[in-house]
Amino acid sequence: MDFKARTLDALLKTGSSLTGKLSVVGLDGFVDTIVTPVALRTAQGEAFTPITTINEFGQRILGAAGKSTNIEFYPRMDKLGGNGPIMANALISAGGRLKYIGALGRAAIHPVFQEFAGKADVVSLADPASTTAVEFTDGKLMLGQMRSLDEITFERIVEKMGRAGVDQAFGAADLIALVNWTMIPNMTAIFEALVNDVLPALPAKDRIFFFDLADPEKRSRDDLLKALEVIGKFEKFGRVTLGLNLKEAQQVWAALDYPIIKEDEAGLRKMAADIRARLGLSTVVVHPKESAACATAEGTAWIPGPYTPKPLITTGAGDHFNAGFSNGQLLGLSPESCLAVGVCTSGHYVRTGQSPTLNDLTTFLQTWN
Repeated sequence: MDFKARTLDALLKTGSSLTGKLSVVGLDGFVDTIVTPVALRTAQGEAFTPITTINEFGQRILGAAGKSTNIEFYPRMDKLGGNGPIMANALISAGGRLKYIGALGRAAIHPVFQEFAGKADVVSLADPASTTAVEFTDGKLMLGQMRSLDEITFERIVEKMGRAGVDQAFGAADLIALVNWTMIPNMTAIFEALVNDVLPALPAKDRIFFFDLADPEKRSRDDLLKALEVIGKFEKFGRVTLGLNLKEAQQVWAALDYPIIKEDEAGLRKMAADIRARLGLSTVVVHPKESAACATAEGTAWIPGPYTPKPLITTGAGDHFNAGFSNGQLLGLSPESCLAVGVCTSGHYVRTGQSPTLNDLTTFLQTWN
């Protein structure tokens, strides 16, 4: 029996228990505009040749040095965005209960979040930030405006929820996912308030904590190391998972002063294992586009992914992986099966643009060649 068959068997046996699980997720919120850059336009609408690679796009920009240029972005869609809302939406689609705390609109919930807010218990702290997501065949550029995220503080959370509401939400949660550390300037302070003030007062429980740094390239090494130190303190109150895409894993790896390592299966396993041991976490996950690896105290796991060279959408793929992996943990699946649920959740999403249900996941596993 291979990992796909083992995961399918485990999902069929345990999947229905997700309906009893509560996830608390936050703290960002974005309005994403997905665009295609235009290389050569021949008529209106979609009558154009796109710029297909980041290298080609970069050459176009470099050619404008000392001059100027105009680059058209052809809009594909406006959608719910942000690491938190996308992950939360995927958790809901698989059948769990959800409370979302984040930037969904100050005066009123922004229209792109209306459907989401109808399916979850939401607390909005500020207006959403915005991202223009420029998608290429070899990656994407996320062009963000995020001043509103400065308003996200622990004090603002207490102002909106009340201290009793904060304690109730975090006390009842089976999964607490705090994501997009990079773009929320006060996130480390929020982490510290939780581990120093909120969590010690709550009854003991088998909680899962999930953290996603979200591309810390623009933050200093000292900021990153401080955040990682505080994340480690959550282990006193549950089981901590740090989720990293390949670039994020390499950034953390470098910040911890490890030498350059290969990106093959052995390298990914070692990267996950060494980061986990160094930070004292229960689980570290590293997920490139083509595969995924994780490390726990019991060892490492690795699986290939259902990579497609022509995805319908890529923005949000990592957040869907995070949701799938977390759902696997909530169901008590093995690390290998958690990885499989993660890559299938992401694989379904990039092909369809839709967050999968549990039925979608079982179908994906059954038809994955």
